[in-house]
Amino acid sequence: MANLNDAASRPAAETAAGQGTRTARLGPRSALLILWLALLPVPLVTANDYVVYLVVTFFINLILIASLNTLMGYGGQISLGHAGFFGLGAYAAGILSAKSGVSAWVGLPLACCVGGCAAVLIGVPALRLKGHYLAMATLGFNAILTVLFTQLIPLTGGPNGLLGVKPLMLGHFALDTPARIFPVVWFCAGLCVLALVNLIESRVGRALRAIAMSEVAANSLGIDVFRTKLIVFVLTAAMAGLAGSLYVESNLYAAPETFGFSASILLLAMVALGGWGRFSGALLGALILTAAPEVLRSFEDAELLVFGIGMIVVLLFFPGGLAGAGAALRRIWQRRTP
Repeated sequence: MANLNDAASRPAAETAAGQGTRTARLGPRSALLILWLALLPVPLVTANDYVVYLVVTFFINLILIASLNTLMGYGGQISLGHAGFFGLGAYAAGILSAKSGVSAWVGLPLACCVGGCAAVLIGVPALRLKGHYLAMATLGFNAILTVLFTQLIPLTGGPNGLLGVKPLMLGHFALDTPARIFPVVWFCAGLCVLALVNLIESRVGRALRAIAMSEVAANSLGIDVFRTKLIVFVLTAAMAGLAGSLYVESNLYAAPETFGFSASILLLAMVALGGWGRFSGALLGALILTAAPEVLRSFEDAELLVFGIGMIVVLLFFPGGLAGAGAALRRIWQRRTP
């Protein structure tokens, strides 16, 4: 299993001048801090609301992909229901705001709770399954939620989507533009990624990696396999619920197609494309998911075809994803160099 940050988890080689000193590479927390501080002034640097909106979308996508990467890349548990938890969080926060008049600030933690509770309900029976059986169970869960989002018209607005969502408020100041809600999403995304970094480096994270390699071996070492898988499944689902609440508060709207089966497949593809079990892989996957629709917009009807071909090419030549492309190219170069 790859380390959390392939570029930052091992000490650097000794310097060549015979000094015998070691220089520690940048750790994942330091790298995260530098990146987050660099992104904080985005609304001040650009006056373009659309650019700020794309960065906000990147943060939301990062919560989704980093959490799914933890479950799949480190834990080896294939889930096709992540978009369903995303949708549960969005509709939970949106319905409370639009239908009940509950403060949107209350909706954020409640969305986490809804996602986590749903994960317990589906995880207790489903996580006893292995391989593609778990994937099929979570796929069925996502399909059920999509039908509910579409059919519960009095609550969800049905195919037309949920309207009337109220923005986050600071006193009488509405966070109803990308620049205004940016700090909230920035903070939540940073907190989630930091929590995942700490989780992977913790005892639970080590147990999770052991389970991914062999459940039988992990069980023989005294690891409670089911409990560990359930903890991580619930935590990642709660984060997906938080991402959903941030999504609905950023867009003030939610539609069923955003949270369907195709969205779960796309999230899984972004985890693979960025790099399984790599901290940098989640960042790259979120960046691609955010930027690709904008870059490929000029292809119009051929957009999906071009995107699919690009994914196939990358995964054929770099099975470890883009985060492992550098190492793959070095290995190819070393084989060809006499």
